[in-house]
Amino acid sequence: MIIAAADGSSLSNPGPSGWAWYIDDDRWRCGGWPEGTNNRGELYAVLDLLRSTAHLADESLKILCDSQYVINAVTKWMPGWKRKGWKKADGQPVLNKDLMQALDEALAGRDVSFEWVKGHAGHPMNEAADRLARGAATAYRDHSVFDHGPGFGPMKAAEAAVEQALVAAEADGTSSKAVAASPPTKQARRPSTIAEPSQPMLGVEFDPDIDAVIGFEKELLSDKVRRDPTRVRELLHPQFSEFGSSGRIWTRSRLLAEIAPLPVRVTFESVASKKLSDDVILLRWRAVGAHQSWLRSSLWQRVDGSWRLFFAQGTPVA
Repeated sequence: MIIAAADGSSLSNPGPSGWAWYIDDDRWRCGGWPEGTNNRGELYAVLDLLRSTAHLADESLKILCDSQYVINAVTKWMPGWKRKGWKKADGQPVLNKDLMQALDEALAGRDVSFEWVKGHAGHPMNEAADRLARGAATAYRDHSVFDHGPGFGPMKAAEAAVEQALVAAEADGTSSKAVAASPPTKQARRPSTIAEPSQPMLGVEFDPDIDAVIGFEKELLSDKVRRDPTRVRELLHPQFSEFGSSGRIWTRSRLLAEIAPLPVRVTFESVASKKLSDDVILLRWRAVGAHQSWLRSSLWQRVDGSWRLFFAQGTPVA
């Protein structure tokens, strides 16, 4: 059995927020957002723990949590919400619906139990998770780079690398807002990237692998591929996710269900590209439309010889 503590933190609720899970000093992970709530942090800590241990799905998982909201939502309320189309008994939409749906997907087929522990009462694992979550929230407030932890597998290090790179970009002025994903306007809530470039990319580090990945990124922006679920499946990593500007999370299955040609055309302007390792590439670029621009980042991993989009993230430019 895997036993882990999960916790969330928000400095002013809502405000700079963090999340963390902790198993031991060799297996832990944390992250956060520039603005969010404590409940979202708690929920995302559980979600990331489930995803990080997905390769051990046959092993039971016990999650120690000091949030009654999270425990009740996942173990008591979620089945009813799902039957009602993710609405509460009064007909109002469920809060944090995106996270609830992602949790429902991540819990499928897993042997997971929850145990409530009193917060700030000296429980070693809970205290460790709390400290990490609070530290992540503080780092987002201060626009500083922080240690995201070793995680539970090699790709967690890659995911942490892209998040650190984006936080660093914000700190040096590349971005005026902290990273999130799809623009918040209704027409731009599509989960995938922004549009097909109409001119060559400039300022990109020359590397044949980077050149290939740029080509795949362009494919995902084209109407032709966005109408072809088979090709999209080939380009997406099995664990693909995208973080929306509102904190909404896009999973691979959700993107495949909703992807369509983009409603507006924008041009592609390179910001930077970097090989984080032989099999991991980070692309950072700007999508420029007639009335709005977005900063975008894409993390690609080579799997069995093929490049797959593992993580995407973006934010509107003020």
